[in-house]
Amino acid sequence: MPEQRTFTDNKIVDVIHEVGDLAASAGRDDLATRLANTRARLADPAVRVIVVGEFKQGKSKLINALVNAPACPVDDDVATSVPTTVGYADQPSAWVLERSDDQNEPQRRQISLESLDEYVSERGNPDNERGVLAAEVLLPREILRGGLTLVDSPGVGGLESSNSLATLAALSSAHAVLLVSDASQEYTEPEVQFLQHAMRISPNVAAVLAKTDLYPEWRRIERIDREHLTGHDDVPIFSVSSDLRLLAAELQDRTLNEESGFPALVTHLRREVLGRAEVIHERSAVHELASVVDQLEMSLKAELNALVNPEDTPRMIAELENAKAKADEFRGRSARWQVTLTDGIADLVADMEHDVRDRLRKVQREAEKAIDDGDPGPVWDQIREWLDQRVTAAVSETFVWTDERSRWLAEEVADLFSQDQSEIPIHDVSDIQGVLDPVDDIAGLDPGQLSATEKMYIGVRGSYGGVLMVGLATGLIGMALINPLSLLAGVLVGRRAYREDMSNRLSRRQQEAKVIVRKYIDEVTFQVGKQLKDRLRLVQRGTRDHFGALAEELHSSLAEALQRAKQAASGFTTTRDQRVVALRSRLAELESVRKAIPALPPVPEPAVRAGAQPAGAIGAKAAR
Repeated sequence: MPEQRTFTDNKIVDVIHEVGDLAASAGRDDLATRLANTRARLADPAVRVIVVGEFKQGKSKLINALVNAPACPVDDDVATSVPTTVGYADQPSAWVLERSDDQNEPQRRQISLESLDEYVSERGNPDNERGVLAAEVLLPREILRGGLTLVDSPGVGGLESSNSLATLAALSSAHAVLLVSDASQEYTEPEVQFLQHAMRISPNVAAVLAKTDLYPEWRRIERIDREHLTGHDDVPIFSVSSDLRLLAAELQDRTLNEESGFPALVTHLRREVLGRAEVIHERSAVHELASVVDQLEMSLKAELNALVNPEDTPRMIAELENAKAKADEFRGRSARWQVTLTDGIADLVADMEHDVRDRLRKVQREAEKAIDDGDPGPVWDQIREWLDQRVTAAVSETFVWTDERSRWLAEEVADLFSQDQSEIPIHDVSDIQGVLDPVDDIAGLDPGQLSATEKMYIGVRGSYGGVLMVGLATGLIGMALINPLSLLAGVLVGRRAYREDMSNRLSRRQQEAKVIVRKYIDEVTFQVGKQLKDRLRLVQRGTRDHFGALAEELHSSLAEALQRAKQAASGFTTTRDQRVVALRSRLAELESVRKAIPALPPVPEPAVRAGAQPAGAIGAKAAR
């Protein structure tokens, strides 16, 4: 296996440090801070790979096999209930993030690796009664050293339950996704649907066919799964056996390791995930270096020009004044990128609300029609399951669509920003995190099943009136109150009363079922609308703050250049020659640093699907 090159091995880190020192010595702490953040991103890229799939498909064991350590609890009857992150550290450790009693910031607490299953598994922590938000395992493994972080997500039933919304939400911040399905059967329709959603959100999606050692027909299943992915040839499928991988590591058997199928998966993670992320980070860093050097040179060149060519100073000052005025407009709320961002978010919120209401109203109409067509009581459990699946599918579509639109809006703002100031580097700011708040479960409904005693009571209650009326009428002709005619009338009237009662009960159950459906739909609409609005506001704030900070840097550079030019124009001749020498020396130093900046690495060629952008893709776009 070739050694993974890390960001810190690159000479670009030394250049960033040198340029940052120059910016700090020039009094440009804002530029120095930006480069410090860039250096931190290169040193710790934190490339996140989320492992998703249905319950008991082998996700946890897959991660254990990748890192060759029992990082995630695995057992035949143990299901992961809490997201578990596996990352690198020199010493192994485990941590949990728990809800605090005062509902403030969650608390991060260290635990022993042996007790991890008591917090993250369904058996040790049923229904997450401990209030654990997430768990983190840190291990000294070479595959994790380059910044790779594996996330073991909780299994989702059918990939259509409400848990899948949390998984979809997490995909926005992931660099790659691994969908795990065992070799016992071909892809189900929900799995194919989830893959399509994942490809629209995440830039790098791969499929893993697990447990090949247990199913001799796994090659046929793999072939069928590839047919399901027809039209998505850029989605690779890796057939693996975690047990063989772990056994090969224990026996140090290279042949057995090859048979496990893991070498191809590890190569994919190193080259297609870590490699692409590294290139994107490096392109962004190179572009930032060039931008910072340009801004540092701006004031020095303005001052030097004013000293060397005093006759040209008035024209240069006028140009700098004009540029500074444009920069003022550029950072103001009336700037094109600001207007586009504000209007785009407002339009997106309105479209999102209409989209989610439209989708959920269709589900409500379908549910009400199904209720009207029969008795919802005996089949209410099936209706609840169907309603939960349909609502989750509708909300998932809205979520994916909103995520695509938010990314598109961030790209449009980046394009406008680049057009107005092409020398400013741009990063990916469309990333949004968080999950949708859960809603209450669908309420239960009276099944409408009556016991024999209840049916007899309804019949007797209805027949009493018939017996009494006919008995009194026949009593006028000398017959007893209880006679064959009155009994027959009682049977007929009782039967009709029973039917009417059952019809009324059915009508009440149908109305009650409709009320339950409407309340559930309203609650989902309210929660989804609120959460997506909050996420879109995060997009707006993140985009505004990011580009606003770059606009402030540009304004500061122009203001400093203008100030230096004016000072040089009014300076004394005795010190002018010394200042010219100092400025030329400083510019030569900056030019030397510019030559030390590495060339831009080649642009990675991921299959960008339907609006999905890799982390930093906007930065790579601007860097081109």
